[in-house]
Amino acid sequence: MSPANRRQVAPSDALWLNMDRPNNLMVIVSLVFLESVPDWERVVEVLRERVVARYPVFRQRAADPLLPLLPPRWVDDAGFSLARHLHRVTLPSPGDDAALQVYVNSQLHRPLDRSHPLWEVHLVSGYGSGAVLVFRAHHALADGIALTRVLLSMTDPEPGSASDTEPLMTAPGGTSGPATRAPGLVDAAVKAAQVVRTSALAETLALASRTGAVVADVLLTQTPPSALSGTPGPRKRVVWTQPMPLAELKAVGRLAGATLNDVLMSAVAGALEHYQRLHGREPVDLVTMVPVNVRPLDEPLPSELGNRFALVFFGFPSATSAPLARLAETKRRMDWLKQSPEAALTLGIINVLGLTTTGLERRVVDFFANKAIGVTTNVAGPTRQRFLAGVRMTGALGWVPGSGNHTVGACIFTYAGTVRVGFMVDAATVPDPEALLGAFELEVATLASIGTLGTLAGVAGVAGRHDPRGRSAPGPSR
Repeated sequence: MSPANRRQVAPSDALWLNMDRPNNLMVIVSLVFLESVPDWERVVEVLRERVVARYPVFRQRAADPLLPLLPPRWVDDAGFSLARHLHRVTLPSPGDDAALQVYVNSQLHRPLDRSHPLWEVHLVSGYGSGAVLVFRAHHALADGIALTRVLLSMTDPEPGSASDTEPLMTAPGGTSGPATRAPGLVDAAVKAAQVVRTSALAETLALASRTGAVVADVLLTQTPPSALSGTPGPRKRVVWTQPMPLAELKAVGRLAGATLNDVLMSAVAGALEHYQRLHGREPVDLVTMVPVNVRPLDEPLPSELGNRFALVFFGFPSATSAPLARLAETKRRMDWLKQSPEAALTLGIINVLGLTTTGLERRVVDFFANKAIGVTTNVAGPTRQRFLAGVRMTGALGWVPGSGNHTVGACIFTYAGTVRVGFMVDAATVPDPEALLGAFELEVATLASIGTLGTLAGVAGVAGRHDPRGRSAPGPSR
């Protein structure tokens, strides 16, 4: 076997390769919603040309290291068959969201076959008059943003045109180009290095103080017991919204001086607050882990893909009841993270962990994972309509796996002026994810009504109607 047909698994990828457990499979699950059922042969050809042919890891399997202490290897699957990774199913009547969720849920606990490349695609027909492409890929292949870019590379700007003139993804803040690597989070690390090189003593001391505070904060962060706490089992469930227009949410963001990301994260915090009350618990602030992309979105993906992301802890202000106060606190906490070196620190930890033993990896990952209830992603997809195999794409969702005691993950995906939000929960700990989804939709409706009013004077009225108790004191930053 030639060197071109094998390579070592990078340390950051080996970490996720070794983290599979029965109750937390390291599998990223993505859905692409389509307006109608595409021609199957055309889908297969697009997948073959734009995914399998471009990225070798889609035709390689993970092999054990040649010697102890060496990393595992990617090697060509001698018996590779594209058909083995493809599945076609038709939903039973009535072919609604509930039927699709039953099918997706049935796949979530099923591990990928390690004797072959670690991915699969399901074309699900019978979803109303449309279809859904379900894509399952092991985290060791690539991070969520990279895999989303791979999926979007299968789409075209027009039904018969593959020529693109604009980026498929932007940062959640809505800009493109090199600055979108990490919407301000990892850029803080770049600034840190520049400060030290210029020997600006005051700035260097300030940076050291901030870094020390962040290290202490990361080590001491805890999420308190709540209605969403528990030990996860193997069964997971997913639920999601219909596409929701962004215009009103952007409007309330402008009124509050907040970004769209702030508004959407605030809505998730509101859902968590409502859910805790529904279950008879006094709401507390709950912590989530937020992946931060550190790979420029305006540069081509490397053929080897891999993982290039950091993580930060974000404390949802889910103990705060008034929507406006919750949004203001969300913005404050997000702004603090953008000036923090936390992402750079966790990036270094991830890279170092991949060089250690599996046992140590798991203990350290659990130590950090157990400080949060799950992972929350926010992906800014294409701003214009896209087409897959000639069929219009109507939206997308994608969940990254949890670790440790994670019980609730959320994904936010904006596309062509709309947003979909989905939750993935541990079925035993959160047996009623529909209630969480309903609480989120209520919060979005409240924020949208504030945006429609268009004045800060109207905001107080809506906030008061939303929370008759008038509770608005923000919770702690963690």
